[in-house]
Amino acid sequence: MNKQIFGGDWTEEKLNRIRKYLPAYVYVLKDKGLKYAYIDAFAGTGYRELKDAEQQSQLLFPELIEQEPQRFMDGSARIALQVEPRFNRYIFIEKDKNKISDLEQLKVEFPDKSQDIIIINEDANIYLKNLCSKDWRKNRAVLFLDPFGMQIPWETIVLIAQTQAIDLWYLFPLGVAVNRLLTRDGNIQEAWRRRLDNIFGTDDWFEAFYQSVKPQSKQLNLFEIDNNPSTEKTEKIANFELISQYFVERLKTAFAGVAENPLVLRNSRNNPLFLLCFASGNPKGAPTAIKIAQHILKG
Repeated sequence: MNKQIFGGDWTEEKLNRIRKYLPAYVYVLKDKGLKYAYIDAFAGTGYRELKDAEQQSQLLFPELIEQEPQRFMDGSARIALQVEPRFNRYIFIEKDKNKISDLEQLKVEFPDKSQDIIIINEDANIYLKNLCSKDWRKNRAVLFLDPFGMQIPWETIVLIAQTQAIDLWYLFPLGVAVNRLLTRDGNIQEAWRRRLDNIFGTDDWFEAFYQSVKPQSKQLNLFEIDNNPSTEKTEKIANFELISQYFVERLKTAFAGVAENPLVLRNSRNNPLFLLCFASGNPKGAPTAIKIAQHILKG
C-alpha cells in the first residue's frame, strides 16, 4: 500500500493523537477478558490522496492544500496495525471500490494480522448502523471517523453511543463545512439548513448561533415619520469557539463521557479546518478514557 500524502502539520497533529491513544487503550483492556477492535470508517478516502496540481486545483476546499512541502506519512489504518499489544480485529471501511486494493495490500504488509483485517466496501453510515445493532456486551472498539465533510449524520453518532462500548475519535468539519454554511445574516438556504440539522441532530443550532438585534434608532425631527419602529434583524454571533462548545454539548447528550478540550486543527494560515473530538460510550470505562484523551489532546 502506498504511503498517503498529507497536506500540512494539522494532519500530523491529528494522527499523533490517535497514535498516542491506541497503545493506552489496548493496555487498559488487554486483561479485561474482552474482544476489542479498531474501526476506521473512511479508511482510504479524503484529502490525503491528492497526487498532482490539477487535482489540488479542483479541490472544494483549497485551504486544505498547504504551500509547505507535503509529507509522506502513515495513515491511521497502518498506525493501528503497528500497535502492540495488538487489537483483536481491524475493520477498515471504504466506499470507493478503487481504493479497496490499496487496503487489501495491508494484509501483505502485516501477514501476522491478515486474518483479522476486515475490509468493508460500503457506505460508512450503512455499515456502522448494522454493526452498532449487534451485541456489544463482550466487545469494545475504538472508532475513527475522519470524513472529508458532512457525511456523518447525528443518527450515526447516536447509534455509536448506544452500544456503550465504543470510544469515538471524530474529526468534526468545523471550518471546512459547518461555519461556511452559517451566513452572517441568518438567511440560510433550506438545503443548507437541512445539512446542519442533520449533522447536529436538531435545529436548535440556529438559536445558539444567531441573535435578533434592533437597529440603532435615529433621531427624528418634527416632520419625520418612523415607518419601521420595531424592525429587527438577525445576525450571526457564532465563532469557532462557540460552534465547538455547542458540538461538545451535543455529544454529551449521547455519550457517557466527552473530552472537554477538543483540538482545533488549523492550516498554515491559521484557519480552523476541523475539530478533533473524543467521546466514550461505556459508562464504566469512560472516566479513564476521558482522562487519557484529554491529556493527549493537550499535548
